[in-house]
Amino acid sequence: MKLLVIGATRGIGAAVVEDALKRGHQVRAFARSADKIDPAEGLEAVSGDATDPEALKPALDGVDAVVLALGIKESLSMLWQRVTLFSTATQALVPLMQRLGPDRLIAVTGIGAGDSASALSAPEKLGHQFFLSEPYKDKSRQEEIIKASTLRWTIVRPTILTHNKASQHYRVMEEPGTWRMGMISRADVADYILNALEDDGTIGKAPVLAR
Repeated sequence: MKLLVIGATRGIGAAVVEDALKRGHQVRAFARSADKIDPAEGLEAVSGDATDPEALKPALDGVDAVVLALGIKESLSMLWQRVTLFSTATQALVPLMQRLGPDRLIAVTGIGAGDSASALSAPEKLGHQFFLSEPYKDKSRQEEIIKASTLRWTIVRPTILTHNKASQHYRVMEEPGTWRMGMISRADVADYILNALEDDGTIGKAPVLAR
């Protein structure tokens, strides 16, 4: 496949790019700092703002699927400043995909977004409300936009992220009754995303991932 990875220079996005190239996919890596990505066979780096439809439109040309893996730098300002990156970028992207294609989208949010907040224990909810309230409010808005679309979507909700290598042994918890907090490496999240792109059974699902 030819994939567009949005948020390709850091975290899960960078892990998706690396794994996708190893699997023989072509990757268009989209990020503000895409010019800093090391060249590689099958890789096209595109610099741009993920909230700008005019930047996203040409990036969609000729791709088979989109992986939306945006992140923000953690800072104390997250405690009080409204976060809008996730929903604004999704609102820019989804109408373009519905109009121009492709129709396959995998978006990374996290446990605590949308209805997965119900899986958090009382202490975990307190931690989310204190440290991550604004980012996860916006991730919830992001999920609402995706679920209201006509796209063939999968929402991926990793638990606490680590820098460990891929184990390829992790739990994919699709049913609300199975959701729980845990830890998972960014490399394993990337592994799930690339497997999901080849599995239509993941369409319309929003699993929680943990070791």
